[in-house]
Amino acid sequence: MQTYTIGQAARLLGVSPDTARRWADAGRVATHRDESGRRLIGGRALAAFSIEVGQGAGDEDETPYTSARNAFPGIVTAVKLGDVAAQVEIQAGPHRLVSLLTREAVEELGLEVGMRATARVKSTSVHIDRT
Repeated sequence: MQTYTIGQAARLLGVSPDTARRWADAGRVATHRDESGRRLIGGRALAAFSIEVGQGAGDEDETPYTSARNAFPGIVTAVKLGDVAAQVEIQAGPHRLVSLLTREAVEELGLEVGMRATARVKSTSVHIDRT
């Protein structure tokens, strides 16, 4: 399973490393230490936490200004596979993005919950890059 350092998690959540550390210290997201003593967050735990954080983001006064073509680095929070089609959800800071693509594309990219991915938005299309 993929793991993330506090700094990597902070970038994916769109917050400062200090904020991510405070959340970990408060027990809002589970961490464990690696052999060198760094705190790590499991991919699935970070995916679940990113949804929680993203749902509360609408309460803030700051509205991000973006162009029509954007790259949203984030974490995969859901993968739903059908016979031919698939749906992938990415939480990128306060943004939840959903992409509809082929099952073959999801399998080829090896997408699964907890992985880093970038959603690229152009008009109404959401493309996914594995990062």
